[in-house]
Amino acid sequence: MAARPVRVLVDMDGVLADFEAGLLRGFRRRFPGEPHVPLGERRGFFAREQYRALRPDLADKVASVYEDAGFFLNLDPIPGALEAMREMNAMQDTEVFICTSPLLKYDHCVGEKVQTPTWEHVLFTCCHNQHLALPSTRRRLLSWSDSWREIIDSKRGVAGPKRPGPAAGVNGTRAVDSS
Repeated sequence: MAARPVRVLVDMDGVLADFEAGLLRGFRRRFPGEPHVPLGERRGFFAREQYRALRPDLADKVASVYEDAGFFLNLDPIPGALEAMREMNAMQDTEVFICTSPLLKYDHCVGEKVQTPTWEHVLFTCCHNQHLALPSTRRRLLSWSDSWREIIDSKRGVAGPKRPGPAAGVNGTRAVDSS
């Protein structure tokens, strides 16, 4: 019996594409005289809420940056991300999928989907989640030069859910606890 492939789910924002740096750069370019949140001080998933705490009108201003046409197309890749994706994609018995969530309001969708995940959620460190302490049962990648290959190797031969193949998810967003 052939081994089932390892499925790897990779988030886009903050994992493949540098959302935070693009947002800060766009905000400072568009609103040069306004206060901003430096990358090292970003906390929580929603930049809009942190900017609102600086001053209420800044919430709509920061949202206008990431809602602007071309914002996502012009994001720089996270260092090492493209090379890691190419290498993962070339690995035998490995299926790589890019996952993302649109910036729309979902009252229950995301929360309900992750309450009983069938994958291992690996937190990818970004400025907004670097301060989070993870339980010993959770794994974190500090960058693409970190041990992502070991995570994939650890999934080989693992009896997974009744779905086709175990998966390792690499995610830098709110899916579990990055706020």
